Amino acid sequence: MTKLRGVKAVERSRYREYLRVADHYYDAAKDSIELEYWTAASLLIVHSAIAYADALCIKLSGQRSVGDTHEHAITLLDASIAGGEEKSKALNQLRYIIEEKTRVSYLGEMILPPGTKDLWKRLDRFRDWALAILKR
Repeated sequence: MTKLRGVKAVERSRYREYLRVADHYYDAAKDSIELEYWTAASLLIVHSAIAYADALCIKLSGQRSVGDTHEHAITLLDASIAGGEEKSKALNQLRYIIEEKTRVSYLGEMILPPGTKDLWKRLDRFRDWALAILKR
């Protein structure tokens, strides 16, 4: 595997901890959607996606991203798993969610239902792909 910058070695068995955190964010996002807390749900969706990506990277490569941006997590995940159409689709979902992080987290905007529902749909697609790999 190519040596990447901005990564930290993590014991592979710890992927389960990151998976648990990802699931907690996922469940909290679902609860927030039911309560119509759209902005909170969107933020939880972003963090859930990042935690699923970390879990995958740790399980597959024994590393996680500690780079300056979450884009490093996508690069590490891309390098950690063989290619294919499903991988490409999943990484595109993750990339979109991460690109929304600034708007969701830092701009002080209230997120409206359509934006949250779109993020949720993308998280579900990425999560399904991630869980299929993590459960192997």
